[in-house]
Amino acid sequence: MPSYTISVKTGDQKGAGIDANVYIILHGKGLQTTKVNLDTFFKSNFDRGSIDNYTVDFDVDIPEVKRIELWHDTEGVFCNWYLDWIEVTNVESGHHLFIYDTCLPQDDPFQKMRLAELENMKEEYELQVKVPGLPAQVKELPENETFSFDYQFNIGHKTTIYSEETKRLVIANGFHWKDEDDIKDMYTEVFGVPEGSKYFNDDAEFGRQRIASLNSLLISLCTAIPDKFGVTEEMVQPFLEGKTIEQAMAAKRLFIIDLAILEGCPAKSDEVVITCPFALFYFNNANHLMPIAIQLFQQKGPDNPVFLPSDPVYVWMLAKMWYNLADSTYHQALTHLNFTHFMMEGICVATMRNLSQSHPVHRLLSPHFIYLISINFLGLGVLVNEGGFLDKTSNGGIEGAFHLMRKRNKFGWEIIKELKNKYLLHDKHGLKCNGDFSEEGSMKGDCEIQNWGAEIVKSRDDGGCGMLGVPNNGQFETIDQLVVTLTAIIYTCSVGHAAASFQQYDEYGAPFSYPFIMHGAPPKDKEPVDFETVLKIIPNRAELLTLMSITKVLSEKRTKDLGNFEKQLIVDPPAIQVVEEFREDLENVGKTIDERNQKREHPYEWLHPSEIPNAISI
Repeated sequence: MPSYTISVKTGDQKGAGIDANVYIILHGKGLQTTKVNLDTFFKSNFDRGSIDNYTVDFDVDIPEVKRIELWHDTEGVFCNWYLDWIEVTNVESGHHLFIYDTCLPQDDPFQKMRLAELENMKEEYELQVKVPGLPAQVKELPENETFSFDYQFNIGHKTTIYSEETKRLVIANGFHWKDEDDIKDMYTEVFGVPEGSKYFNDDAEFGRQRIASLNSLLISLCTAIPDKFGVTEEMVQPFLEGKTIEQAMAAKRLFIIDLAILEGCPAKSDEVVITCPFALFYFNNANHLMPIAIQLFQQKGPDNPVFLPSDPVYVWMLAKMWYNLADSTYHQALTHLNFTHFMMEGICVATMRNLSQSHPVHRLLSPHFIYLISINFLGLGVLVNEGGFLDKTSNGGIEGAFHLMRKRNKFGWEIIKELKNKYLLHDKHGLKCNGDFSEEGSMKGDCEIQNWGAEIVKSRDDGGCGMLGVPNNGQFETIDQLVVTLTAIIYTCSVGHAAASFQQYDEYGAPFSYPFIMHGAPPKDKEPVDFETVLKIIPNRAELLTLMSITKVLSEKRTKDLGNFEKQLIVDPPAIQVVEEFREDLENVGKTIDERNQKREHPYEWLHPSEIPNAISI
């Protein structure tokens, strides 16, 4: 009798396993086998996270298996089953079939079944704006989106360790700081030493944060000094190496950041303040980007001076700290949460609702969405809620964060335009989708991709994602239009999130370098202050340790690196070849980064391909 090997992978999600009877029928061209029960006596089958392998003798020889029928009965206690994948191989011919063979909807011989599948997904994955003005998210957590057991255990275990260490250190030392060394003593073996703590009141490091840290997309070339910014030629002349402001601008060595978006941002209480600063930077002859002027609020005036490197040492230090308070407030609310976690969740939900698991684009995007919905569900329930992480460790709290998200989303966020403006999206680095849409008209004839495009651009008020800047307003007509959209999504889920997330402990764990909470009020003049004043302004011990605990968890990469997928859903040979080419490209990029880092004063590892996960999973 002809033999077949069958491998079945059960998902690792909660409730994925089954102890019912599982049956299979194989189909070929004009042929089919009788049904076979895969459940084996005296053996645990289809447990959560397991791969079960079988060698089965069927009554019919099918050299090329074209289709699989697979179902289970309701026997046993657990009869819900999450099938990850199944592979069938004819031992004699060597031909194998993977359950996720790819096809466009117009080419699927089982279109009714495919439509029914999508209708079920639309019931399970509903879009909802949970917080007015914020991106659309999933209404309820689908069972298939829950964390795997190991993943959830690891997060919980780490969180407990950091929480216990926080309690121990606060009980042993109290809330208030004695001196700088007292802060350094908090960097125990459990936490480690954050990189930012190694640079105390360092102007070059402050400049480097603008281009190689968490919020590197805010800075722009300065072509004119804004009217609201009270900086003058006389103020900055000592720092321009003999140039005037006009000459520095003409040489493209003057840069500016304007955080006007923070003007009017509510603080979590009347006892704390949020700044909305300007900062001016000069790229000097030593190849360092140096801060040369900071104004902490938008309206210039006698009680809102322009602070300079020549000011009293701790006054200038406080100006930089209050600037970075605004920078971190923007980073956490917008760069991190809004532009990666929340924006991409809506895209993920639209993908699940509109693209069948057999669709090549679903398969392409799925590895980049792993655990995204789960981590966001956890985040809204624990971190971004009243009394949660943001309320405890920031000046803005959740109301400040939501205010910034609403303000930014009101004017839209054109993802593709943003990436192109920052030279992060180039045609030569685009994805390759030609193999799937090779026939003329296949793009327009793909009802699923058209429905997907329509839903991601539809306004949030009408039940869509409200994404702006999608080519042809989501009505994809060419491969290039789809490619640039998918590239932007995958970039945001991988590279964009890695840049915004994995340095959080190294930055937020250093209160003099990158504060997220500050007490008191910003300086209104240049009267000298002492270091004791600085110590009273930074977060107290409990606040800092809580911030360290959370950002330590958020900075730990927990899934596979870019191009090495948790779920290998791309199985057809042409697509596999493209993936291999992508991995080779990433390897070459890594080698280039390694070579550059050998010559850099400050090696930059955060966007090395080996350090970038596929997805927003933490």
